[in-house]
Amino acid sequence: MRPLDGITVVALEQAVAAPFATRQLADLGARVIKIERPVVGDFARDYDETVNGLSSHFVWLNRSKESLTLDVKHATAAQILERLIVRADVFVQNLAPGAARRLGLAADVLLPKHPRLIVCDVSGYGESGPYSSKKAYDLLVQSEAGLLSVTGTPETPSKVGISIADIATGMYAYSGILTALLQRAKTGEGGRVEVTMLEALGEWMNYPLYYTHFSGAAPPRTGPDHATIVPYGRFRAGDGKEVMFGIQNEREWAAFCDRILQQPALAADPRYDSNVRRNERRAEITALVNEVFSTFKAEEVVAKLDAAGIASARINSPEEVWNHPQFTARSRWREVESPVGVIPALLPPAGVSGVEPRMDPIPELGAHTDAILGELGYAQDEITALRASGAI
Repeated sequence: MRPLDGITVVALEQAVAAPFATRQLADLGARVIKIERPVVGDFARDYDETVNGLSSHFVWLNRSKESLTLDVKHATAAQILERLIVRADVFVQNLAPGAARRLGLAADVLLPKHPRLIVCDVSGYGESGPYSSKKAYDLLVQSEAGLLSVTGTPETPSKVGISIADIATGMYAYSGILTALLQRAKTGEGGRVEVTMLEALGEWMNYPLYYTHFSGAAPPRTGPDHATIVPYGRFRAGDGKEVMFGIQNEREWAAFCDRILQQPALAADPRYDSNVRRNERRAEITALVNEVFSTFKAEEVVAKLDAAGIASARINSPEEVWNHPQFTARSRWREVESPVGVIPALLPPAGVSGVEPRMDPIPELGAHTDAILGELGYAQDEITALRASGAI
């Protein structure tokens, strides 16, 4: 038994945020019925063709789901959606602003008819406020939430290299749905979960928000180095390779001065005896560390840091992460079926004892349409007619 066996999720979803949330639910055993546009499907299917002809985003986000094609604007769609939702535990949507309400799928419409249903609405900015009708995409929300302003180099603000606003939103939708399921188990009643991309990323931006509001200045953009902790970031060894390491407290700073810099007195030097003072003299600290590191190869530096109990890391490429020895040692890779054959997939990061995550196929567009409609009571001739009319 998986934790969500027996839970049915109907997802009118696209792109990243909502599909990321529902894939987590599918990993735990939920049946996720993904509603897609006929012919074209979720537009994330066409982001690229890098995974043997499939989109890397779609492969990542949609394993273990069932694909039902449905034109939600078609005259017969409302009846099909009603038959789906009456059997569902959770309904998730991340349509364009106002679309769910126009389709009769707003939470205040669905919940009176289906009091045990959990409705999860995922949007850019929410139903109220001056931005309620504004479209939202990941990079745009990274900008709106201030993330670009604190990321990059002093000269160039930069986006995060992954869809971090979508991922943050998806994780809050996932945890919100789990919370609502727990609440329903106690009260017998469902309810609404609302998550917006701006508010999700706003939570993750709380450190620079507090720092800026109370100091009067935003954390500086410092490339790969920490903006306010010193030393913490990228340093160059004598062989030209770079090493990442970080000092988190004064105990570690003392160990670093003693065992790495071979200058134990620096730990008590009033110029450097707190992170605030080291941050004020960032350039001096960087020059000092690079001077010492220049006498060693990168591998030697890492060995010394490890021996001293100082955290360090390599600057890995995606391919190096794919082949990471820790993933191999911990048997983190599995295989999933897809329309183009077997594809490797990492296990979900949260392991629950006694539970094997669900790692079922990535669906072909509309692969489950006939079967699902059959479950809903449609005869084969009716399904044929729906397909001919463009409804599915």
